[in-house]
Amino acid sequence: QVQLVESGGGLVQAGGSLRLSCAAFGTIFTIYRMAWYRQAPGKQRELVAGITGGDTTNYADSVKGRFTISRDNAKNTVNLQMNSLKPEDTSVYYCNALVRSVTRLEVWGQGTLVTVSA
Repeated sequence: QVQLVESGGGLVQAGGSLRLSCAAFGTIFTIYRMAWYRQAPGKQRELVAGITGGDTTNYADSVKGRFTISRDNAKNTVNLQMNSLKPEDTSVYYCNALVRSVTRLEVWGQGTLVTVSA
């Protein structure tokens, strides 16, 4: 079993910053990719940013230049630094990982709420 535990959500004013963290626990041989998704009320879940084991990153156009994803392979963690936050960034943010455990698994965290006030 593999679990993802997220932290760092909260309430911030527009223009402010937050840092989300996610740690993977369990029987993990390799983490191929880690990512952050978000889902606002009434909307579909969307990719925010992803990062591979070789540190190749990709970002949604809406967050490019404002958000930075990073990972620590030794600690099985991924972070999302969010700067210049906007009210439209308000969502539940989910950590996601594609891992090699006993089998190949896609794992999701429980979600952390980010609220950006105008």
